[in-house]
Amino acid sequence: MRSLRETGLLVCLVLALPSGQARAGDWFDRYGRAPAGDRVYICHGYSCRIITPVSLNSAEIDRIIAPLRDAADAEAERQALSRSVAEFEAIVGSRAGTSGDLPAMQFGGGRDNQMDCIDEATNTTSVLRVLARRGALQFHKVVQPTARGFFLDGRYPHATAVLAEVATGRKWSVDSWPHANGEPPVIMPLSKWFRQRTSALPS
Repeated sequence: MRSLRETGLLVCLVLALPSGQARAGDWFDRYGRAPAGDRVYICHGYSCRIITPVSLNSAEIDRIIAPLRDAADAEAERQALSRSVAEFEAIVGSRAGTSGDLPAMQFGGGRDNQMDCIDEATNTTSVLRVLARRGALQFHKVVQPTARGFFLDGRYPHATAVLAEVATGRKWSVDSWPHANGEPPVIMPLSKWFRQRTSALPS
C-alpha cells in the first residue's frame, strides 16, 4: 500500500502538466464533491481521501460574506476574500476535524486532519463558489483550479484555487496551502504564482 506521501505526490504529478494548466473539465469531476447550496464537502487526509459534509447556517454565511460587503474595487475584494476564506476555514475546521491543519505537507501517518494542495484547492474553490452563488463577488468570477510543477522542471507539483478579474480577465491564485487552518490564503497574480518554486516541506 502506498504511503500518504506517495499518494499525495502521485496525485499532484498526474494533475500538474508541463503547461501548468489543469486538465479540461470540472475540477469536482476528479476531486471531492461540489458544494450543494450552503452545504460544502471538506476534503482532507490528502488528495480528498476523506470528504466531510458541512452545512453552513445563515449566521455562518453572514460571517463569511461580511468582509466583502464594503469592497469598492477588485483589489479591495481580493483583500476581503482572504479574510472570508480564513473565516470559512475557522468555521468548518471544528466540524470537519481540520482545525489543527498545519502549513504545507505533513508527511507520515495519522494525518486525517491535515490537507495537501489538492484538499486546499478544492475547499477554497468550494467556498468561492458559495460566495459567487450568493452574489457576494462583484469584481471576480470563480474559475477552475490549476497546477504548476511536474518534477522534470525542478519544481514540486502544486495546485491552487483561481479567480478571474471580471474587468480585465486577469487571473489570481488563492492559495491556502502555505498557511495553517484559519489563516488568510496567499493571493497573487497567477502568472507570478506559476513562476514560484515551492517545497512540500513545512518551514
